[in-house]
Amino acid sequence: MPEMPEVEAVGRFLRERLVGRTVAGMCVVSVAALKTYEPPVTAFEGRVFGGVARRGKFLDLWAGDLHLMMHLARAGWVRWSDRLPDVPPRPGKGPLALRVRLAPDGAGFDVTEAGSRKHLALYVVRDPQEVPGVARLGVDPLSGSFTQADLAGMLRGQRRQIKGVLRDQSVLAGIGNAYSDEILHAARMSPFKPAAGMSEDEVARLHEAIGTTLHEAVASLRGLDLGEIKAGKKGGMRVHGRTGEPCPVCGDTIREVSFSDSALQYCPTCQTGGRVLADRRMSRLLK
Repeated sequence: MPEMPEVEAVGRFLRERLVGRTVAGMCVVSVAALKTYEPPVTAFEGRVFGGVARRGKFLDLWAGDLHLMMHLARAGWVRWSDRLPDVPPRPGKGPLALRVRLAPDGAGFDVTEAGSRKHLALYVVRDPQEVPGVARLGVDPLSGSFTQADLAGMLRGQRRQIKGVLRDQSVLAGIGNAYSDEILHAARMSPFKPAAGMSEDEVARLHEAIGTTLHEAVASLRGLDLGEIKAGKKGGMRVHGRTGEPCPVCGDTIREVSFSDSALQYCPTCQTGGRVLADRRMSRLLK
């Protein structure tokens, strides 16, 4: 799933190519992906893109007072073309969900979604806050205003494990399964550690790990083409998706805990005092 660093990279790529360009056409191919009906997508035609921004895991592309909000979900992506096909796309069962054509040269981009489970979401709104997922977003951890004191306040009174808190978009916007694994490894912290009751030192470690991990990930993807971003993300992971490989810090074997629809990875030596977490849905520390 694209998370904050990848969405930031896609947004930067599009910003460089869209701002100041006129929309010649916007065609929704997957009706299920479009979550709004007023204003219509055709209202973008003839307008000039004024900017592209990231809001958590959402992309915000605006032209005048209209915003195209995109959430790429688990398998969505953006594909750029210097010359899109002249023939309009036809609705079907393929991966294409949206096509945006620019004037006058026919350049533009497609929004696609692989797989049979379709969760890609597109919205055309006049105010981004009209999108429920945007309205509930918490603090952006890459903003300069996110302090250690802010994090301590967020954790106070939480009755969940820290992995779940980091992934909660209403608490911290943009962090998902992969980067929460990376952050917790950098913080030397178990994914099942209770969020409440952390010491000042633990909060400080976690705050530093959040900032360092995300800033380094964003920097590593800078300048990559859209087709290179996913590989760049995978190559930068230290524990996520590396089950069975040696930890780059201590050399211990990276372990995994599997759930019904996801999995997490961690290093026992770095994060759980050498203890191996039980690999079952209701995971507990093995006694």
